[in-house]
This record gives sequence, structure tokens and C-alpha cells, in this order.
Amino acid sequence: MRAKIRTFLGIVTATMLAWMVVSCSTTRKLGENEVLYTGVKHLKYHEESTKLDAGVKEDIFTAINVRPNNPLYSPYYRTPFPIGLMIYNNIDEDATGFKGWLYKHFAAKPVLIKRVNPQARVDMINTILRNNGYFTSSASYTIHPKKNPKKAKISYDVNVNEPYTIGNVEYINGTDPLMMMVDSLARANHYLQTGSRYCLDSLSAVRIDITNFVRNRGYYFFRPEYIQYLADSVQNQGVIHMRLIESSDIPNNARMRYRTHDIVATVVNDDGVGEPDTIESQRCTLIKYEPVYIKDHVIPGCIRARKGGLFRVNSIDRTQAALSSLGIFSLVDIQVTPLDSITPEGDGLLDLAINCQLDKPWEVTLEAHGTSKSNSFIGPGLEVGASHKNAFGAGEKFSVDIYGDYEWQTGGAGTYKGADFNSYEFGIESKLDFPRLLAPKFLYPSRRYTNWTRFSLSADLMNRPDYFKMSQLSLAASWEWHANRYSSHVLTPFKLTYNRLLSSSERFDQQMEGHPALQESFKSVFIPKIEYTYTYDRDITPRDHITFTASFSEAGNIASGLWALFGSDGTKQLLGTPFSQFVKAHGQVVWTRYFGFESQLATRVFLGAAHAYGNSSELPYREQFYAGGSNSIRAFAVRTLGPGSFHPGENDNFTYYDQTGSFRFEANTEYRFPILGYFKGAIFLDAGNIWLLENDPMRPEGKLRMKNFLDQLALGTGVGLRFDMTMLVVRADLGIGIHAPYETTKSGYFNIPSFKEALAFHLAIGYPF
Repeated sequence: MRAKIRTFLGIVTATMLAWMVVSCSTTRKLGENEVLYTGVKHLKYHEESTKLDAGVKEDIFTAINVRPNNPLYSPYYRTPFPIGLMIYNNIDEDATGFKGWLYKHFAAKPVLIKRVNPQARVDMINTILRNNGYFTSSASYTIHPKKNPKKAKISYDVNVNEPYTIGNVEYINGTDPLMMMVDSLARANHYLQTGSRYCLDSLSAVRIDITNFVRNRGYYFFRPEYIQYLADSVQNQGVIHMRLIESSDIPNNARMRYRTHDIVATVVNDDGVGEPDTIESQRCTLIKYEPVYIKDHVIPGCIRARKGGLFRVNSIDRTQAALSSLGIFSLVDIQVTPLDSITPEGDGLLDLAINCQLDKPWEVTLEAHGTSKSNSFIGPGLEVGASHKNAFGAGEKFSVDIYGDYEWQTGGAGTYKGADFNSYEFGIESKLDFPRLLAPKFLYPSRRYTNWTRFSLSADLMNRPDYFKMSQLSLAASWEWHANRYSSHVLTPFKLTYNRLLSSSERFDQQMEGHPALQESFKSVFIPKIEYTYTYDRDITPRDHITFTASFSEAGNIASGLWALFGSDGTKQLLGTPFSQFVKAHGQVVWTRYFGFESQLATRVFLGAAHAYGNSSELPYREQFYAGGSNSIRAFAVRTLGPGSFHPGENDNFTYYDQTGSFRFEANTEYRFPILGYFKGAIFLDAGNIWLLENDPMRPEGKLRMKNFLDQLALGTGVGLRFDMTMLVVRADLGIGIHAPYETTKSGYFNIPSFKEALAFHLAIGYPF
């Protein structure tokens, strides 16, 4: 019966695809003089005398990057199935029923040549060239009709000549303190120097940089347009002489330096009513509309401006950021008011008013989700959480989350075929977060950001019917802080985890007897851990983003030293249970390159290693590495790779737990592109594996050896579909195996026996990296 259903569905699918490809026109509704734009044939730079600056090329690419229908890599390539165009051209706009629903949700109007307006694009390119000093360079376009005259591509050609450079620079040479400061900043600017390529954006950036500096030195009302340039391009060919002048209409308040006078902060409850209570502090006058649950020091502690000090614009931004990052206010509004009076030194005065309204303190969340794994496991999950945003009146957050998941096997293929294998897991976690560092002085956080001290307590129960039941208790304290806007740190000076094997089946015990290394990793154990994580995250160019994360942890070394100090020999125990001793380090780099509006190429490299010693002969099971699955090498199911070229028997259901290691290397690259609306596509390539750092007779060929490294890298490719609503991403990936690191029935590098065996499907939430 199932075979008949599959045959029927296959016939229906093939028929629909044939109808879409053969009978659906994509130009049927075009008018007489309308031509469908199918992308850019080429963007060619003719650089015989000089090379065009890379930043200018990016601006030109942005100008010509008009997305055609169904883009794959805009504006050059399109996907072969223009579904939106087909629906638009072959279903009436006023259709009802299923056709009407299709039209409403998926129809895409054709992108026409006249809408792209290539002449306007050329004019934009010429403007970009002039604004960047390429006054004698120019652009042109050509339209290339296809076999169907209703379709055409566009090509753009840019003839590049030598750019104009900056010649002599004359400064304002003012005598008042403001203009003397402007001159000093202009002279020190790296761009505004003889020989620099003329660039309008760079000249504007110089004015903005100068303005930002002087506004942070008390000149609150100064604006960039109060600095002007005079340019002379006639005196010497290819050279532009520059002169800075001050605007003739600078108002008096822009020339005046200001100091902070009164700072008044007002806070009200979430209902906006109450009786005012005024509290004087060193930093501000605080007005609390009682009853309001907030400690007196919280708002003054976030204020970065100082009474009597020079008024700095960035102090307003930093105050706003500090108050908002507490997460307890629904409104933060800051107003600046000038006074008529001045100081004896002639400085103006500004009052600062900060208005805050508390948000409702309690928040309850309910999250339901489903899982579908490539190893044929499916099941529901539920998480319920409650949090108080302002537990002790100073922005402390207390939260409790209860979660549970249940998964079962539906009878898939591969390692688990025919196994009665299901599982459930549930647990509870409570957290208490303080928006400040309760830490020694050797940490040096930036005061520009809110830093956190976090305490957590959790309990988890995992049950694998017919195998084992395991519990985990964990207590941790950590500090999180920023050194600057790019770098963040997390230090966990104390984390104590207790893993206990509550029960195990006879079948599990029999398997354990033949796997001493695995038996050791499942023992009940304490894990006293110290961990540090560093993250570097920034845009390195307007189109490139990089994230680097490195983590190092150690367990049991301090405890082992203390036990040895007091004369303890042999296996050391805590409360009658051995504690684990190991070191572990891992890091990854994720580089993302953006193309156009929504296309991007994301690349990740991951490297990790761990080693158990002293009081432990093996890493705890949950600390070991594994490969495969929806966030790893997607052509293989989770925990079905490695270590090395080790591969268990086809019907050995227990080996799910045996395919872990102490070393992991992985490299992934994924090209992401828009399809239609919220639907995005992806093409990916994954490579990697796990290995052992020590020999294990039960897992032959599992140890890391450089001579076998490349051959033991699993390799897979595939395609993916994402439903991306920004806040929620549902991801479906179909992996296709290319090379398995173990022996198969097929020889050679491309050793997957059949196309069916090469497939692995994954359904997940969020992007893989």
C-alpha cells in the first residue's frame, strides 16, 4: 500500500513539475514594449592606466545590483524555477480558492528593464566616480536580448582613469578656542593630507569626526555644516587644492562651550502614578513617584554626566545605554535644556532631565517545539519559564525554567534500523543575574557596558529506555563583561556538576563490559570546573563580519592539588564519589560575506581538543566531542562519524554512544540566498570528523594521525530551505554524502555505496552557525 502511495505521489509531483517547466510562461502578461530583466551579464572595469579603489567598486556594485526575479546570486544568476513569475503569469489576479491563495502569497511581479532603468544606473555610477575623485572616468551600458525578445540582460562597462588628489590644504587659522580646536583636529586628520585621493565621503567624514570631538568637549550645539570646504581644481590638472572655512551663519550658541548644571532623574511605576519623593545624591536629584520598587543608587549609578563638568554628548548616549541594558524600564527619555545664565568663565549651562518608567516586573513564557532528526527520531518538547526582571530593586533578574523533551524512533534507516530506541529528558534551571561585577579588582571591564554576575542551579534527568537513566546536578557562578565594543569575556570561576548513572539495563551493562573506555565515561562523577570564554565580534568591512570564539576549561586540578596537599593518594573522591580531572579547549571562527541585499556566504572553522589525566582515565561522556547532525556535517546523522575511520556494525544499536572523541576538526561553508518572501535557500559544503588522542583497542583506527588526517575527513554537500522571519528561523537541510571516513562496500574517494544511502535530512531551529 505504501509503495502505491509513493508511486502516486511521485507521478503527481512529476506532472506538476512538468506543467510548471513546460507550459508556464514567465512573460505572458508583459505589454508590447515591456522586457523582463534577467540580471546583469557582466560588470567590467577597464583599468589600463590605474586600478579602481575596492571601496568604490563596492559602491558601484550596489548601484547596479537590482535583484531579478528568483535570484540565486544577485544580480548575476537566477534559480532555474521562477515560481513567483509562473504563478503571476498563469493565474488570474482575481482567482478564488486555492489558485487565489497561491497568487496572493507567492505571485511575484516581473522586474522590467524599464524599472531597472540602466541609464539611471549609469548616471549613479558616474556620480560615484566623481564623488571619489575619478572625474575623467565614465560608465556605459548595453542591453542583451535573449532568444525570447521579451527577456534581456544588461552589461555595464566602466572606463577608469587616474583620480584627482588633494593638493595644498589651507586651514581656518581662527583665533577663538573653538576654531583653534577645529584647526588642530583637521591638521591631525590622516585623510586631509596632500596626496590623498579626493573623496567627498571622506571629506564629510572629516567634518563629522571634528564635530563629534568638539561636541564631547562642551560645544553641544556645533554641527558639521559649520565647517565648509573651498576646492580649486583649475590651478593644477588632476590636483584639487583645499581650503577650510567657517560658515558665515554659525549661531552664538554653537560657539559657546557648555557645562552640565542640574541633573534631575524621575522614575515612575508601570502605571505612571504615585507620590513624588525627592532624594539628593552626588550625581543627580532623584524623584521617585512612590510606590516604586527601585533602589536609590540604581539610576544615579547609570548616569555618565557629571555636575559642573564639560557637557559631553557621548555621556547622554552612554547613560541611555546603561539604563536600557538593565531591562527593567519600558521607557527611558533624556532631555537637554539650555539656561540663560552663564558661569564666571563664560561657559553656558545645560540642564539634563532623565525620565524613566518601570516595566511590569514578571514575565512568563511558554515555548512548544518539535524535533525531527536525521537518525529517524521525532518528538515534542515543552519549556515553561517565569522571570522577575527586578528581583531586589536593582535590576537583578531571577528566572526559573522547566523543560521536557520526548523522542522516539519511527523505524528509520542506518545505524538504528529496527531498534526500539526512544528517550525523554526533563529538567529545571534557576538563575539569578546581577547587573554588575561582584568580582575582584583584577578584572577590567568597560564602564560603557553593563556587566553581569550570574548564579545558576540546575537539575536534569535523561532516560534512554532499555539502556540507562542518568541525572545531572549543576551549580555555577560566572562573570560576564566587555573590554570594548568588540570583545566580551565570560569567566566561570566555580562550576560543580554531579553526574550520576541512576540505573542501567542488563543489555547496557553487557555492552559496557566490552568497552572499558566508555564504561569509565559513564561512571558517576563530580566535575569541579573552571571555564573561560572569549568572543570577538565585529564588522571588518561594510560587507564582511567575523566572529571568533575561544573557550578553555579545566576540571579537578585545584581539587587534586588540595587532596594531594593533605596526603591523599590513589583515586581522590568528593563525598564518596570520584571527581573528574581534565583540560579542554575549543575555538571557532565564523566569517560572513554579504552580497547585495539578502545573499551571503558564511564559513566556519572549528577546532577542539580535550585530555583526561590524573584522577580520570576518560573524559565524562557529556564533555566529549561528536560529529554529524543538523549543526555539524549534515550529510551524516548525529554521532555516526568517527572517531577516525572507526565504524560500528550496521545492527549495533549501542554504538550511538561509542562514536565520541577527544579531538574535533570541522570546516563548513554555506551560501544563503533569497527565494520568495520569508523563504530562503542554501547550498552548503561540510567537512570534518572526531578523533581520539589516545589509543582505544575497542575503536581501532580512532587515534589522530596526521598521515591519515585528510582521508579521515568526512565530506558532504547539500541544499537547504529556510523559513526566516528574523526572530524565528525554521531550517530544513538535505545533506548528500560525498566521502565517508570509514570503509564501505565501494572503493575510492567517492565511497558512498548508493545515492539513497548518501542522503540525510535534518529539521532544526536557527542557522547552523
